[in-house]
Amino acid sequence: MQTTRHYLTLLLMLCCVSAYPQGREKYEYTRNLPVYADSLIADLTYPLAWGNSDIRDFDVWKQAAREKVFDCMFTPPPAPVNGFEAKVLYEEQRDGYKARKLEIRLSRYYTVPAYLLIPDGKGPFPAVNVLHDHGAHLFIGKEKVIRPLACEDSVVINDAEAWVQNYEGQFFGDYLAQHGFVVFSSDAPMWGERGQKEGPRRDKYDMIAGNMMMYGIDLSAYMTYDDIRATDYLASLPEVDPKRIGCTGWSMGAYRTWMLSALSDHIKAGAAVCWMVTTDEQLTLHYSRTENGGFANCLPGLRRWLDYPHIASIACPKPMLFINGSQDKLFPVAGAQKAFAIMHDVWESQGAVNNLETELWDIPHSCPLKAQERVLRFFLKFL
Repeated sequence: MQTTRHYLTLLLMLCCVSAYPQGREKYEYTRNLPVYADSLIADLTYPLAWGNSDIRDFDVWKQAAREKVFDCMFTPPPAPVNGFEAKVLYEEQRDGYKARKLEIRLSRYYTVPAYLLIPDGKGPFPAVNVLHDHGAHLFIGKEKVIRPLACEDSVVINDAEAWVQNYEGQFFGDYLAQHGFVVFSSDAPMWGERGQKEGPRRDKYDMIAGNMMMYGIDLSAYMTYDDIRATDYLASLPEVDPKRIGCTGWSMGAYRTWMLSALSDHIKAGAAVCWMVTTDEQLTLHYSRTENGGFANCLPGLRRWLDYPHIASIACPKPMLFINGSQDKLFPVAGAQKAFAIMHDVWESQGAVNNLETELWDIPHSCPLKAQERVLRFFLKFL
């Protein structure tokens, strides 16, 4: 009897749900944005941006802007008590370089899996931290940009081989190692071996990010804090010339690239492929898209002070390369062009205009072979 009553209750609930229309006649949100999105954008004045701020000394401004970014990144993960405590879990020889799987303690809370590629011969070598993408695909992280080592499960290896088609079949990190660079890549929080026990699900990322904020922690900020500390580790290696370290990535990896370039003094040059825009073109209802960024690049409160290109400009006068795609549906051309113009004004104001290279290519949201070749030439020039 109780089972029957439960069944009838459930059936009634389902009938009521199906009777609901798609939405109420009056509403306040559409396509994942508030209907007053343009009013919110109009109220953003970016008072700490270079040129808007009353700070006129560029070095003083950089320090103030950095401090504001870190302030909006909330509490950092506590530093490891006994240093990085890096362990080599596996090593194999590849054509012209060694490949290692590492486990590094980046925080008192956790260790981080990573890959390291070291060219054959006598160092120290220039180095690149290759930062993996998002792609709504969380099962692998570092394996997206460095070919998995033989110690990995066949499911991981096969998944990486499938994903690398986004890079036209070439592992970006291995490509750089073949040309004489030490290459490092680690899993970001929620990706690869730092994922969820129950398995990777894109919708769970946002739920977990929200829960992390309840601790006073920002998940996107943890990603950047880890990238900074991982670069500190990279600079400490005897095979690496600490004065010649760069970073690069595509999509979320590009976001990580210019954030890391802005916030780490170890980074001397950065190359970002397909992630630069202005907020007025990203968080607007003027386009049909429904994906506008989300928790993967969410630093609460920061937009009241600085926009994306203003943050990237903290890297000035470092050499920086930005490539965006004219067919990229995630980053409108208008937003990329506005961001490029803002950054060029900053680099020009510091007499470093030749150190900033911004390019708009006829490509979708992708990192084709020609983009990887362009990044290599950039690093050969500046590192």
